[in-house]
Amino acid sequence: MRAAVLGSPIAHSLSPVLHTAAYAAMGLDDWSYGLHECGEEGLEPFLAGLGPEWAGLSLTMPLKRRALELADRVQDLAVRVGGANTLVRGEAGWTAHNTDVEGIVAALAEAGVDAPRSAAILGAGATAASALAALRALGLTDPVTVLVRDASRAGPVAAAAERLGHRIEVAPLAEAEPHLGVDLVVSSLPPGAADGLAEPLAESGADLFDVVYAPWPTTAARRVAEAGGRVVGGFPMLLHQAVAQVRLMTGRERVPVEAMRAAGEAELVRRAAA
Repeated sequence: MRAAVLGSPIAHSLSPVLHTAAYAAMGLDDWSYGLHECGEEGLEPFLAGLGPEWAGLSLTMPLKRRALELADRVQDLAVRVGGANTLVRGEAGWTAHNTDVEGIVAALAEAGVDAPRSAAILGAGATAASALAALRALGLTDPVTVLVRDASRAGPVAAAAERLGHRIEVAPLAEAEPHLGVDLVVSSLPPGAADGLAEPLAESGADLFDVVYAPWPTTAARRVAEAGGRVVGGFPMLLHQAVAQVRLMTGRERVPVEAMRAAGEAELVRRAAA
């Protein structure tokens, strides 16, 4: 059987390392996992060209919304979040799933951050929408402040919040400091983008979930940890969303999480040294 990760850019993806480690530990010698550069316009012809040996696809940006349009069936959570990072082939065709939410919940719970009473999210992209769904799954009921550079770009996460039934308040990222006095801050910003908030984050006393996994630690993560806050990085999220994908694609409940973790961490070390 075959599977792969698609997106653009895609060369940096850790998914092949994680999935291949899972197949090896599970004894799935006839499974392979590839990597393909693919933009939005290329997804439909790519799917049309796949043979019956294909079990599933992992999807990164910019394909997460396009997958909802092309799938034969869409999991309810993917509809509410507004994006799918997984396509799984079955007898009825392709089903779109969102395993990012499960990845975030598992990553936070693994670090003991499993019951935040208040939260703020930096950024308003697809990961921010998944983070909002994860916070709701962890029992958070209070409104979440979403901090963005440009309020006009908050539309997708605002729409996701409405579908999820969770109230958000949008505020400028440049005026973030008054909004950081919460249990948990989620940074869905790209590498380096939250560096300017490192000191206010450290002083706030909030725990930090930073979706960046390379380079790690980010300046913000390092300062929060030095100040005694709990820090969760992007790698545990990536790991656990991949665990969920392997489960969906193979149909097996027992997935070798630690083998995948070890392979991913070793690859990150290798890349950092390169």
